Amino acid sequence: MLSPAWSAPGEGERLWFLGTLATIKVPGEATDGRFALIEFLFPRHASPPLHTHPQDESYLVLEGRLTIRAGDERFELDPGGAAVVPMGVPHTFRVDSETARVLVLSTPAGLERFVRDGSVPATAATLPPAETPRPSPDELERIFRAHGQVNLGPPLGPDD
Repeated sequence: MLSPAWSAPGEGERLWFLGTLATIKVPGEATDGRFALIEFLFPRHASPPLHTHPQDESYLVLEGRLTIRAGDERFELDPGGAAVVPMGVPHTFRVDSETARVLVLSTPAGLERFVRDGSVPATAATLPPAETPRPSPDELERIFRAHGQVNLGPPLGPDD
């Protein structure tokens, strides 16, 4: 039987992940793998490659603005806006504000393990300094494969 789990404001496992701050608020271990909840702080124009993975990915924008491309759809989310991208649907997003704070729900859990494998512990609750280590392209490709992420195309550029 699982026990209740919670994360107070400012708490969680903080990681610097590919130029972002990821705070794992509820890890999959706390939910028997049913879901994981991650709060991200993204910088302007942050955008992952167009990709798929074996989890539904839901977004709730807390601060900032995102443009999301999912399948044939393209839409913008402002604070309070929410979206879900079902597993297997090609998607990406772009941060259109100076920064964006976004809650990401992984259903089932798994995205948090991907983030852990591609990150270093954050020493502050800020975006990472420029010199923060990142995985090499070969290491990143191995991490993608290990977690079922398939990259299908480029990220959204500032003018896309």
